Amino acid sequence: MTDSGAPLSIRPNPDDLLVLLAVARLGRFSAAAGALGVNSTTAARRITALEKAVGGRLLVRSPRGWELTELGRGVLVVAEEIEKSMQQLATPRQMRTHGIGGLVRIAASDAFVARFAVPALARLQEDHPRLGVELISATQRVRQNRSGVDLEVVVGQPDVHRAIARHLTDYRIGLYASEAYLARHGTPERLADLSQHRQIFYIESSLQVDELDRAAKKLPEPMPSMRSTSVFAHVEATVAGAGVGILPAYLADPRPELRRVLRERFDYQISYWTVAREESLRSNAVRAVLTALRTEVADRAAELQGVTA
Repeated sequence: MTDSGAPLSIRPNPDDLLVLLAVARLGRFSAAAGALGVNSTTAARRITALEKAVGGRLLVRSPRGWELTELGRGVLVVAEEIEKSMQQLATPRQMRTHGIGGLVRIAASDAFVARFAVPALARLQEDHPRLGVELISATQRVRQNRSGVDLEVVVGQPDVHRAIARHLTDYRIGLYASEAYLARHGTPERLADLSQHRQIFYIESSLQVDELDRAAKKLPEPMPSMRSTSVFAHVEATVAGAGVGILPAYLADPRPELRRVLRERFDYQISYWTVAREESLRSNAVRAVLTALRTEVADRAAELQGVTA
């Protein structure tokens, strides 16, 4: 039936329904097209055909990307059933051999990607060879449009709309310096002493994460310092003796060249959160990725808190 109650004159194409499913999960035609192996024009044309078949608008543009209409949410249920049925076409042996398939796009900070996401997802792909993963690494606040990704891992509790945010884990940041640097410049004994030291951290104008910004503001204004958008550059600059680094414990503690300073005066807890659209969370592949990430951080909780915590 159409919105007006008239019978359908065109039978919906199952392929078009799968396009709708991809756009609903990713929020962007180009991302959905890439996941499906078609171009954006084809994806848009299939949505137009599907809207003609069901007799109404299925998607509307919003500041957060493409969103489902009420009619679209109803049609999405059918699309999910088609996806589920296609997965069930695999024989039991194929399911045991190949498991979950599809492409999952994840946005997370570069440190989380390298230390936790990559090993967790590498093991997941061993069990599910048909699962593809794209990792977008950037330290930023949650994307309000959430387009182009299935799942985000962000720093700090996010304020989200039409999405589900869940706490993933906590980690700690502290102050570190190389033994060579401390031998040359002395070991700070109070936070106020840091005004006489270089501090290695993010470029202030490009720092988009409120929790990291609040941590830095607890420290006095430093001498002219080395700043970078990469936390791995922070670690290497600290090892090289460029100053006192404000570093995640899970990156700094394993480095024998570094010593933690002023621990009793600066020991700041930060949190990681996962954010995803409700449509994305109904995907078996996205749920499997979430489970793998949660298992990884749970298994390495001591590392996140600092090996000497």
